[in-house]
Amino acid sequence: YQDKSKFCFGIDAVLLADYAKGIHGKKICDLCTGNGIIPILLAGIIKAQEIHGIELQKDIADLAKESVTLNNLNDRIKIFEGNLKDATSILEKNTYDAVTVNPPYMKNNSTVKENPISIARQEIHCTLEDVLKSSADLLKSNGKFFMIHRPNRLGEIFILLEKYNLGARRIRLVQPKKNKKPTMVLLEAEKCLHPELIVEPALT
Repeated sequence: YQDKSKFCFGIDAVLLADYAKGIHGKKICDLCTGNGIIPILLAGIIKAQEIHGIELQKDIADLAKESVTLNNLNDRIKIFEGNLKDATSILEKNTYDAVTVNPPYMKNNSTVKENPISIARQEIHCTLEDVLKSSADLLKSNGKFFMIHRPNRLGEIFILLEKYNLGARRIRLVQPKKNKKPTMVLLEAEKCLHPELIVEPALT
């Protein structure tokens, strides 16, 4: 279910779910879950029996719950309403095999009116650092972290990964056309492990 007056999922959510398809483990969390598209897609391609989603906006979280029911996935997916900054008061710390997140890409612009779309796009209620900290708190040792974001924030992303003991494993830039610059970046990291970074061929 989607409400077109609010933020609807796009290709970035689909790309992230595909990028995370190699997840192994029983317990997965999706932060900024929106209408639950990533948990629902993951349920179709991985074997995890516990997939949890956290969504800040109540009406969007309600849409996610309806979508889970529509897809007969209530036995595997549970949606929680709340701010990801409070993730460890909602969910159990250090217990997740993987965390996925398609967060707000843009820093907060105080001149923009707060509404469902601006909340989804801008860091009004959570920052990039909040995302990395909460993800690290939820993950067990050697748990996997998957995120899609904007390439122009990679410098900040790598600094925060290091701060929260998440070692970058691989990245893949995404470009809309071969002659266009990348507009998104897919990233995988692992808690308490700092392997050599693999830079994969760009996805067009």
